[in-house]
Amino acid sequence: MSTAPFNKIALIGIGLIGGSIALAARRGGLAKTIVAATRRQETADAANRLKLVDHCGTDLAAACKDADLVIVCTPVGACGEAARLIAPNLKPGCIVSDVGSVKQAVIDAMTPHLPANVHFVPAHPVAGTENSGPEAGFAELFDGRWTILTPLPGSDAAAVDRLEAFWKGLGSLTERLDAADHDRILAITSHLPHLIAYTIVGTADDLAGHLNSEVLRFAAGGFRDFTRIAASDPTMWRDVFLNNREAVLEVLQRFQEDLFYLQRAIRWGEGDKLFDLFTRTREIRRALIHLNQA
Repeated sequence: MSTAPFNKIALIGIGLIGGSIALAARRGGLAKTIVAATRRQETADAANRLKLVDHCGTDLAAACKDADLVIVCTPVGACGEAARLIAPNLKPGCIVSDVGSVKQAVIDAMTPHLPANVHFVPAHPVAGTENSGPEAGFAELFDGRWTILTPLPGSDAAAVDRLEAFWKGLGSLTERLDAADHDRILAITSHLPHLIAYTIVGTADDLAGHLNSEVLRFAAGGFRDFTRIAASDPTMWRDVFLNNREAVLEVLQRFQEDLFYLQRAIRWGEGDKLFDLFTRTREIRRALIHLNQA
């Protein structure tokens, strides 16, 4: 008799996050059966070839039949449509979750399609790499990283506890937040840095002109870090910015004000202001290292 906490897990989408969930769940013995479904046959073929799951097909609804846990691992802009397609095959009492970097928009998109007899518990593993696709998945992705749960008001406590235990079983640290608070925090810690990285790499490419090959050849560490972030999946990040626009625009406005402050300090040779900022930000980096999040 299986001692796995879930008899069957269905993953809707099998890229970096979905593939890593499958591998980490198998490592932790968290499910007797793990299946997946994705829209593209080529992706399903890759997942099957890599043996990420017991089976991966292209019928999203069929994959959810008899599943105890269904995790939607698509870009946030596709979560609503995924919920609509799988809803008829969700068994009563199953837990439905997601992995989106935006929470309120996903809740608004998925909730109308889900039947009342399932437990919807949104979640966001704050982990990833610049790579995408099923080949990018690895079991250690979530080890020591945070996964944030944003339960809806009135959520079934046992279902929330069960999903939290699942993420801990994948190696994550866990926290529970209100969806709006999650979106504001991630706008600062994740979304704005990605927007800056995309912009800096694009600006450098525009400015380089005939020096473009030399710019790439002599790219310093800071620029290489930005190119790594800017290599992240375009579809995913397009959806993130469109679905968290208010929080991102608010943070972006503050960033622009701080940037103008630095511009003035450089223009007028105010080294004390630059030194004070750089000292403060170095301490933030040291704090991240102390928390094992860097």
